[in-house]
Amino acid sequence: MSKTKAKSPKSPAAEPARSQLPAKRPEPPLRDRPYRDLDRSLHAALARLTGGLSPHAIAEAWADWALHLSRAPGRQMELAEHAGRNAFELMSYAARATADATAEKPFKPRKYDHRFSHEDWNTLPFAFWQQGFLAVQDWWEEATQRLSGQRQDEADRTSFLARQALDTVSPSNFPWLNPEILAATLEARGKNLADGAVHFLQDAVQTATQAHKPAPEGYVIGKDLACTPGKVVYRNDIFELIQYAPQTDKVHPEPVLIIPAWIMKYYILDLSPHNSFIKYLVDQGFTVFAISWCNPTSDQADLSLEDYRKRGVMQAIDAVSAIVPERKIHANGYCLGGTMLAIAAATMARDGDDRLASVTLMAAQVDFTQAGELLLFLDESQVAFLEDMMWAQGYLDRPQMARTFAAIRAEDLIYSRAVNRYFLGKEDLPTDIGVWNGDTTRMPARMHAEYLRSLFLENRLTGGRFAVDGRVIALKDISAPMFVIGTETDHIAPWKSVYKARLFTECDLTFLLTKGGHNGGILSEPGHPRRHYRIGHRAPGDLYTGPDIWFEATQAQDGAWWPEYAHWLVSHSGSKVTPPSLGAPNSGYSPLEDAPGSYIHQT
Repeated sequence: MSKTKAKSPKSPAAEPARSQLPAKRPEPPLRDRPYRDLDRSLHAALARLTGGLSPHAIAEAWADWALHLSRAPGRQMELAEHAGRNAFELMSYAARATADATAEKPFKPRKYDHRFSHEDWNTLPFAFWQQGFLAVQDWWEEATQRLSGQRQDEADRTSFLARQALDTVSPSNFPWLNPEILAATLEARGKNLADGAVHFLQDAVQTATQAHKPAPEGYVIGKDLACTPGKVVYRNDIFELIQYAPQTDKVHPEPVLIIPAWIMKYYILDLSPHNSFIKYLVDQGFTVFAISWCNPTSDQADLSLEDYRKRGVMQAIDAVSAIVPERKIHANGYCLGGTMLAIAAATMARDGDDRLASVTLMAAQVDFTQAGELLLFLDESQVAFLEDMMWAQGYLDRPQMARTFAAIRAEDLIYSRAVNRYFLGKEDLPTDIGVWNGDTTRMPARMHAEYLRSLFLENRLTGGRFAVDGRVIALKDISAPMFVIGTETDHIAPWKSVYKARLFTECDLTFLLTKGGHNGGILSEPGHPRRHYRIGHRAPGDLYTGPDIWFEATQAQDGAWWPEYAHWLVSHSGSKVTPPSLGAPNSGYSPLEDAPGSYIHQT
């Protein structure tokens, strides 16, 4: 492939530098401000008690369900019949199980629900308690299906709330009803409960103080994790830019820029050496740069979404262009970083800036109409509630985000862990991804409010209403080839939502769907057991194919997807050249310190 040169961006149109991103909520008149501040302070205090969930939104969901059900006598009779049928199946099972312990159970837990995996749940009376809980759970799943005239999002929220309430009374949560806890207590003569009490106190103190846990032995950042060699070559108040040292004699001329989400530490992509995505790309002969975002404090509450685009992504592109001049850039965005990359790429295309050789979106959404269960937490009431909480503290804090993500899979992430840790007395076994998962970050108040409103709540990006510097951008303007990756069991960015990048772009696009969840699916190094993926190509001008049809028509291939992606990058790169130097002192990008830098250690 011939040498590719990046053109300088065209001069922007002569108009004032302004943005139509949603600004901070207008302040009330001076005379009314004390009253408004009193309300916001009250809401912020209440938010700390509810974990950031709006009581009004919860009450509204239940009231909406009850009112719609009250005017549907046919549906009421149907639910009464369903309850009677479940009760009959439960009694029939009890009768059969009394005579035959291997009798088939009528109700099955969800495939990701491991609370009843212990073999003693198949013996009486534990099996009956389990089946009773699952029968009630089955009825509530049916009862909270959308009613005629009810909005689907309200029905989904009610179903979610019912599931959350039921999970608190699962028989697996109570020592005297859980056979695994009883067996462990007899075997250990109660030591498991004593150890669990110690764990509970430790966790209570850590939650109250928000003290940062030290990394366990063998998982030290910079030594065991995030240990790919490199240099920090640029730093501002928002991010550090890391350039990784070449590991091959020759490299592909186009550098790769990794843009992670600012809701997480970047080293999810540079974990242990064996599963580091960044190390893998470096070993394949690519010059890799990565953004390491700061962990913002209350002093940075006014950082905006535009700051993250302009002084984050665009500044990183400027730095990479200076260090590796006259070369286009393979830009790769993960999660929220991918959404921001899509915004930046569309803006660059609009302004005639063609410095991108390709655009990769990993588990990143550009359309939020099918954004999964995270949408259950978002409506006007909920966003306003969060804004008041962030107004008081200056950011969305780590435990508030962690609780939201955990609640989506409460069976495993909350209750199963609590049983193991507090009743079985088991220590959490350290893993690299577990250490990273506990190393959470904050989100600036203004930026997060803008993100929730303009993207999640109002879906401006694909609705033709997202403006940068006063002018609307369009994803269809992106001409660089795209590689879009979804993960099959992603509950943060569902793959069908990620797939919508095909609907709103017109460029050459490759879509890959891999086994796994939001993080585990991306970490798919060669040799990873039980991996498969599907991959398809959409040429410019091809007609749109829906996700279900695409899935059925695309055959699964065994193995990890990283080699497939590396091959795609190679096909869009030039012939190998001598590696560039680390940094460019003559251009103002001198190496500052060794990777992984200092921002990664901010707590």
